[in-house]
Amino acid sequence: MLSIKSYFINNPSSSQVFLYGGIIVSLWLIEAFVLTSSWKDKWKHTLTNMFFIFTALPVQLFMTIFVLMICVWSLSHHWGLLFLLPYSNSIFVKYIVGFVLLDFCEYIYHVVMHKVKSLWNFHLIHHSDLDLDVSTTVREHPVETFVRMCFLIIWVFLLGASFGVLLLRQTIQTIANITSHTQFKLSPRANNIVSLVFITPNLHHVHHHYELPYTDCNYGDVLSIWDRIFKTYYNDLPKSEITFGIDSHMDKQVNSNFIKVLKIPFTKRNS
Repeated sequence: MLSIKSYFINNPSSSQVFLYGGIIVSLWLIEAFVLTSSWKDKWKHTLTNMFFIFTALPVQLFMTIFVLMICVWSLSHHWGLLFLLPYSNSIFVKYIVGFVLLDFCEYIYHVVMHKVKSLWNFHLIHHSDLDLDVSTTVREHPVETFVRMCFLIIWVFLLGASFGVLLLRQTIQTIANITSHTQFKLSPRANNIVSLVFITPNLHHVHHHYELPYTDCNYGDVLSIWDRIFKTYYNDLPKSEITFGIDSHMDKQVNSNFIKVLKIPFTKRNS
Protein backbone atom coordinates (compact mmCIF):
# COMPACT_ATOMS: atom_id res chain seq x y z
CA MET A 1 0.00 0.00 0.00
CA LEU A 2 2.81 2.42 0.88
CA SER A 3 4.61 1.64 -2.38
CA ILE A 4 1.44 2.45 -4.37
CA LYS A 5 1.00 5.71 -2.47
CA SER A 6 4.65 6.57 -3.02
CA TYR A 7 4.32 5.93 -6.76
CA PHE A 8 1.34 8.30 -7.06
CA ILE A 9 3.20 11.03 -5.18
CA ASN A 10 6.49 10.68 -7.03
CA ASN A 11 4.99 10.10 -10.49
CA PRO A 12 1.92 12.34 -10.67
CA SER A 13 1.74 12.59 -14.47
CA SER A 14 2.19 8.90 -15.29
CA SER A 15 -0.09 7.81 -12.44
CA GLN A 16 -2.86 10.07 -13.75
CA VAL A 17 -2.40 8.70 -17.27
CA PHE A 18 -2.70 5.12 -15.99
CA LEU A 19 -5.74 6.00 -13.87
CA TYR A 20 -7.34 7.86 -16.78
CA GLY A 21 -6.67 5.04 -19.21
CA GLY A 22 -7.80 2.30 -16.87
CA ILE A 23 -11.17 3.90 -16.14
CA ILE A 24 -11.83 4.76 -19.78
CA VAL A 25 -11.03 1.24 -21.01
CA SER A 26 -13.16 -0.35 -18.30
CA LEU A 27 -16.19 1.83 -18.98
CA TRP A 28 -15.72 1.52 -22.75
CA LEU A 29 -15.89 -2.27 -22.48
CA ILE A 30 -18.99 -2.10 -20.29
CA GLU A 31 -20.66 0.26 -22.79
CA ALA A 32 -19.68 -2.03 -25.66
CA PHE A 33 -21.05 -5.19 -24.06
CA VAL A 34 -24.21 -3.69 -22.57
CA LEU A 35 -25.33 -0.92 -24.92
CA THR A 36 -23.58 -1.18 -28.28
CA SER A 37 -25.41 -2.77 -31.17
CA SER A 38 -22.47 -2.47 -33.59
CA TRP A 39 -18.89 -3.01 -32.43
CA LYS A 40 -17.66 -1.79 -35.82
CA ASP A 41 -19.34 1.60 -35.40
CA LYS A 42 -18.13 1.94 -31.82
CA TRP A 43 -14.54 1.15 -32.81
CA LYS A 44 -14.68 3.67 -35.65
CA HIS A 45 -16.10 6.36 -33.36
CA THR A 46 -13.59 5.60 -30.62
CA LEU A 47 -10.65 5.65 -33.02
CA THR A 48 -11.51 9.18 -34.14
CA ASN A 49 -11.57 10.40 -30.54
CA MET A 50 -8.47 8.49 -29.51
CA PHE A 51 -6.36 10.37 -32.05
CA PHE A 52 -6.81 13.45 -29.85
CA ILE A 53 -4.71 11.77 -27.17
CA PHE A 54 -1.65 12.01 -29.40
CA THR A 55 -2.12 15.75 -29.96
CA ALA A 56 -3.33 16.83 -26.52
CA LEU A 57 -1.35 14.59 -24.15
CA PRO A 58 2.10 16.00 -25.03
CA VAL A 59 0.75 19.51 -24.42
CA GLN A 60 -0.77 18.40 -21.11
CA LEU A 61 2.43 16.77 -19.87
CA PHE A 62 4.61 19.69 -20.97
CA MET A 63 2.39 22.30 -19.30
CA THR A 64 2.24 20.22 -16.11
CA ILE A 65 5.91 21.12 -15.57
CA PHE A 66 4.96 24.79 -15.22
CA VAL A 67 2.01 23.99 -12.97
CA LEU A 68 4.34 22.17 -10.58
CA MET A 69 6.88 25.00 -10.74
CA ILE A 70 4.18 27.47 -9.64
CA CYS A 71 3.20 25.08 -6.82
CA VAL A 72 6.77 25.02 -5.54
CA TRP A 73 7.14 28.79 -5.84
CA SER A 74 3.83 29.47 -4.06
CA LEU A 75 4.78 27.16 -1.20
CA SER A 76 8.22 28.68 -0.74
CA HIS A 77 6.82 32.24 -0.78
CA HIS A 78 3.56 31.46 1.06
CA TRP A 79 1.76 33.14 -1.81
CA GLY A 80 -1.93 32.78 -2.64
CA LEU A 81 -5.42 33.07 -1.21
CA LEU A 82 -5.22 29.81 0.71
CA PHE A 83 -2.26 31.14 2.72
CA LEU A 84 -4.33 34.20 3.73
CA LEU A 85 -7.21 32.20 5.19
CA PRO A 86 -7.43 31.43 8.91
CA TYR A 87 -5.91 28.05 9.85
CA SER A 88 -4.14 27.96 6.48
CA ASN A 89 -2.00 25.04 7.65
CA SER A 90 -4.98 22.85 8.51
CA ILE A 91 -5.93 19.88 6.37
CA PHE A 92 -9.42 21.34 5.96
CA VAL A 93 -8.17 24.57 4.37
CA LYS A 94 -5.39 22.97 2.34
CA TYR A 95 -7.45 20.17 0.87
CA ILE A 96 -11.19 20.73 1.27
CA VAL A 97 -11.29 24.49 0.78
CA GLY A 98 -8.55 24.23 -1.83
CA PHE A 99 -10.48 21.58 -3.77
CA VAL A 100 -13.73 23.58 -3.67
CA LEU A 101 -12.01 26.75 -4.86
CA LEU A 102 -10.24 24.91 -7.69
CA ASP A 103 -13.56 23.42 -8.76
CA PHE A 104 -15.09 26.90 -8.81
CA CYS A 105 -12.19 28.07 -10.97
CA GLU A 106 -12.87 25.19 -13.35
CA TYR A 107 -16.50 26.34 -13.57
CA ILE A 108 -15.27 29.83 -14.52
CA TYR A 109 -12.94 28.35 -17.13
CA HIS A 110 -15.75 26.33 -18.69
CA VAL A 111 -18.06 29.35 -18.89
CA VAL A 112 -15.28 31.42 -20.48
CA MET A 113 -14.69 28.73 -23.11
CA HIS A 114 -18.35 28.96 -24.08
CA LYS A 115 -18.73 32.73 -23.99
CA VAL A 116 -15.52 33.93 -25.68
CA LYS A 117 -15.92 33.21 -29.40
CA SER A 118 -12.22 32.68 -30.15
CA LEU A 119 -12.06 30.08 -27.35
CA TRP A 120 -15.43 28.54 -28.16
CA ASN A 121 -14.18 27.73 -31.67
CA PHE A 122 -11.78 25.26 -30.04
CA HIS A 123 -14.06 24.04 -27.25
CA LEU A 124 -16.83 23.17 -29.72
CA ILE A 125 -14.60 20.34 -30.95
CA HIS A 126 -15.50 18.53 -27.75
CA HIS A 127 -19.19 19.28 -28.28
CA SER A 128 -19.16 18.24 -31.93
CA ASP A 129 -19.23 14.53 -31.08
CA LEU A 130 -22.55 13.20 -32.39
CA ASP A 131 -22.35 9.94 -30.42
CA LEU A 132 -21.48 10.77 -26.84
CA ASP A 133 -19.74 7.98 -24.99
CA VAL A 134 -16.78 7.57 -22.66
CA SER A 135 -14.29 8.18 -25.48
CA THR A 136 -15.70 11.71 -25.87
CA THR A 137 -13.79 12.58 -22.70
CA VAL A 138 -10.52 12.79 -24.62
CA ARG A 139 -11.97 14.69 -27.60
CA GLU A 140 -10.18 17.97 -26.90
CA HIS A 141 -8.37 20.17 -29.40
CA PRO A 142 -4.68 20.60 -28.44
CA VAL A 143 -5.11 24.38 -28.48
CA GLU A 144 -7.82 24.02 -25.84
CA THR A 145 -5.51 21.78 -23.84
CA PHE A 146 -2.92 24.55 -23.88
CA VAL A 147 -5.51 27.18 -22.87
CA ARG A 148 -6.89 24.95 -20.11
CA MET A 149 -3.43 24.41 -18.64
CA CYS A 150 -2.70 28.15 -18.83
CA PHE A 151 -5.85 28.79 -16.82
CA LEU A 152 -4.78 26.13 -14.31
CA ILE A 153 -1.43 27.88 -13.89
CA ILE A 154 -3.30 31.12 -13.15
CA TRP A 155 -5.60 29.40 -10.62
CA VAL A 156 -2.68 27.75 -8.84
CA PHE A 157 -0.83 31.06 -8.70
CA LEU A 158 -3.82 32.98 -7.32
CA LEU A 159 -4.84 30.33 -4.81
CA GLY A 160 -1.42 29.05 -3.78
CA ALA A 161 -2.72 25.51 -4.24
CA SER A 162 -0.41 22.80 -2.93
CA PHE A 163 0.76 19.78 -4.88
CA GLY A 164 -1.34 17.60 -2.59
CA VAL A 165 -4.65 19.32 -3.37
CA LEU A 166 -3.80 19.36 -7.08
CA LEU A 167 -3.25 15.60 -7.01
CA LEU A 168 -6.50 15.13 -5.08
CA ARG A 169 -8.38 17.39 -7.48
CA GLN A 170 -6.95 15.75 -10.58
CA THR A 171 -7.82 12.26 -9.33
CA ILE A 172 -11.43 13.14 -8.48
CA GLN A 173 -11.78 15.28 -11.61
CA THR A 174 -10.54 12.39 -13.77
CA ILE A 175 -13.17 10.04 -12.36
CA ALA A 176 -15.91 12.67 -12.57
CA ASN A 177 -15.13 13.71 -16.15
CA ILE A 178 -14.99 10.17 -17.47
CA THR A 179 -18.16 8.98 -15.75
CA SER A 180 -20.10 12.09 -16.78
CA HIS A 181 -19.48 11.23 -20.45
CA THR A 182 -20.50 7.60 -20.21
CA GLN A 183 -23.64 6.44 -22.02
CA PHE A 184 -25.07 5.20 -18.76
CA LYS A 185 -27.41 7.45 -16.77
CA LEU A 186 -28.65 7.40 -13.19
CA SER A 187 -32.26 6.69 -12.43
CA PRO A 188 -34.35 9.87 -11.96
CA ARG A 189 -34.51 9.32 -8.21
CA ALA A 190 -30.76 8.70 -7.84
CA ASN A 191 -29.98 11.64 -10.12
CA ASN A 192 -32.12 14.00 -8.04
CA ILE A 193 -30.17 13.06 -4.94
CA VAL A 194 -26.61 12.92 -6.33
CA SER A 195 -27.04 16.06 -8.47
CA LEU A 196 -27.73 18.13 -5.36
CA VAL A 197 -23.94 18.26 -4.97
CA PHE A 198 -22.28 16.57 -7.95
CA ILE A 199 -22.43 16.71 -11.73
CA THR A 200 -23.99 13.46 -12.95
CA PRO A 201 -24.01 11.85 -16.40
CA ASN A 202 -27.65 12.98 -16.66
CA LEU A 203 -26.71 16.63 -16.17
CA HIS A 204 -23.72 16.48 -18.50
CA HIS A 205 -25.78 14.81 -21.23
CA VAL A 206 -28.02 17.89 -21.17
CA HIS A 207 -24.92 20.08 -21.55
CA HIS A 208 -24.04 18.12 -24.71
CA HIS A 209 -27.49 18.61 -26.26
CA TYR A 210 -26.95 20.19 -29.66
CA GLU A 211 -28.76 23.50 -29.20
CA LEU A 212 -29.18 26.42 -26.82
CA PRO A 213 -30.11 27.02 -24.06
CA TYR A 214 -29.03 23.52 -23.02
CA THR A 215 -25.45 23.90 -24.28
CA ASP A 216 -25.08 26.84 -21.88
CA CYS A 217 -26.06 24.97 -18.73
CA ASN A 218 -24.49 22.49 -16.29
CA TYR A 219 -20.96 23.85 -16.62
CA GLY A 220 -19.82 22.27 -13.37
CA ASP A 221 -16.76 20.04 -13.37
CA VAL A 222 -17.21 17.96 -10.22
CA LEU A 223 -19.67 19.98 -8.12
CA SER A 224 -23.09 21.13 -9.34
CA ILE A 225 -23.43 23.83 -6.68
CA TRP A 226 -21.93 26.52 -8.93
CA ASP A 227 -24.60 25.97 -11.58
CA ARG A 228 -27.25 26.28 -8.90
CA ILE A 229 -25.72 29.46 -7.48
CA PHE A 230 -25.27 31.14 -10.88
CA LYS A 231 -28.55 29.92 -12.39
CA THR A 232 -26.96 27.74 -15.06
CA TYR A 233 -28.42 24.52 -13.66
CA TYR A 234 -30.84 22.49 -15.74
CA ASN A 235 -32.18 19.16 -14.60
CA ASP A 236 -32.40 15.97 -16.59
CA LEU A 237 -33.83 15.94 -20.13
CA PRO A 238 -35.53 12.72 -21.25
CA LYS A 239 -33.14 10.58 -23.27
CA SER A 240 -35.51 10.66 -26.24
CA GLU A 241 -35.23 14.46 -26.41
CA ILE A 242 -31.43 14.69 -26.36
CA THR A 243 -29.50 15.05 -29.59
CA PHE A 244 -25.75 15.12 -29.12
CA GLY A 245 -23.53 17.49 -31.07
CA ILE A 246 -23.52 21.21 -31.76
CA ASP A 247 -26.07 22.74 -34.15
CA SER A 248 -23.47 24.61 -36.22
CA HIS A 249 -21.48 21.43 -36.94
CA MET A 250 -23.76 18.45 -37.47
CA ASP A 251 -22.03 16.96 -40.52
CA LYS A 252 -21.28 13.36 -39.60
CA GLN A 253 -18.63 12.98 -42.32
CA VAL A 254 -16.68 15.90 -40.85
CA ASN A 255 -17.15 15.00 -37.19
CA SER A 256 -15.96 11.45 -37.72
CA ASN A 257 -12.73 12.51 -39.45
CA PHE A 258 -9.93 13.49 -37.06
CA ILE A 259 -8.08 15.77 -39.48
CA LYS A 260 -11.25 17.58 -40.55
CA VAL A 261 -12.29 18.06 -36.92
CA LEU A 262 -8.86 19.41 -36.04
CA LYS A 263 -9.25 22.05 -38.77
CA ILE A 264 -12.73 23.25 -37.73
CA PRO A 265 -11.54 26.19 -35.55
CA PHE A 266 -9.56 27.58 -38.48
CA THR A 267 -12.40 27.54 -41.00
CA LYS A 268 -14.72 30.46 -41.76
CA ARG A 269 -17.79 28.42 -40.98
CA ASN A 270 -17.92 29.41 -37.29
CA SER A 271 -20.37 32.19 -36.47
